[in-house]
Amino acid sequence: MTALKSVAGHEADNDNDIDDDTPELSVVIPVYNEEQGLAALFERLYPALDALGIAYELIFINDGSRDRSAALLAAQFERRPDVTRVILFNGNFGQHRAILAGFEHCRGDRIVTLDADLQNPPEDIRLLLDAMDRGHDCVGSIRRDRQDQAWRRWASRAMNRMRHRLTGIVMTDHGSMLRAYSRNVVQLINQCNEMNTFIPALALQFSRNPAEVVVGHEERHAGESKYSFYSLVRLNFDLVTGFSLVPLQAFSLLGIVVSMLSALLFLILATRRVVLGPEEGGVFTLFALLFLLVGLTLFGIGLLGEYIGRIYQEVRARPRYVINAVLERKRP
Repeated sequence: MTALKSVAGHEADNDNDIDDDTPELSVVIPVYNEEQGLAALFERLYPALDALGIAYELIFINDGSRDRSAALLAAQFERRPDVTRVILFNGNFGQHRAILAGFEHCRGDRIVTLDADLQNPPEDIRLLLDAMDRGHDCVGSIRRDRQDQAWRRWASRAMNRMRHRLTGIVMTDHGSMLRAYSRNVVQLINQCNEMNTFIPALALQFSRNPAEVVVGHEERHAGESKYSFYSLVRLNFDLVTGFSLVPLQAFSLLGIVVSMLSALLFLILATRRVVLGPEEGGVFTLFALLFLLVGLTLFGIGLLGEYIGRIYQEVRARPRYVINAVLERKRP
């Protein structure tokens, strides 16, 4: 992966020092314009992880934030360099690419992803680790009593049903990013060089024994969601087109059916003209049929364009992200 990288070295004496390069737990957190909520995140996250009693590391990825998020992350690194690492992107590359950068830099045997908005309580990380202790290598989460807006909940349910039918991927709550992965699953994900992907679905394909646990869900502590309606649509395009050819196959079948019906209609109209002679009626019906066929054609071209566009992005082989700096304590 092409990247510009500089490493800041710091030494600190702390009771929670991680002397081992392979901590038991890595927590990967993408950050984008979360200035207002980072202080509250730090206040809850570090005590929750300290209470686990295991060696851990926190990897924050600043995804091109335009506010003071990068400065706050750098200050937090100075306070806890023993367990904190900060990856600074030179631009905004998206949440999933930020997580992929965290995966490529993490050292833990178990990796947990967490949003920075505090809607998923950091204290619930223990629930995911407990599930992994029972032998699961990929643990998803189901948000209890979601605090999102109604339209987001309805859209999520609809997309869950459509995703399951199109891809066959069983995932109760695809919108929750509080998830845990084994080192083996993350290594397999790191071998994939896709420009656009959906990490939870990709992990399920590599998992041998997945599971889901119910976790809490809180109102956003500060700021606003970074996912607009358009962003959610794009994310679901990534999910569907990245893991299934069913839309193309379904449209091919639809094209065959429409062609057969069109041929049948032509035979009927030709027969009527021969038997009954020219008719003036039925013009608007033919126009309606024509508009239907044109609409289906444009939809098919758009769907085909989605797949071709993704192929174009892959063959260009550009880096998925560019790193300006990595703040981490030098290892002996």
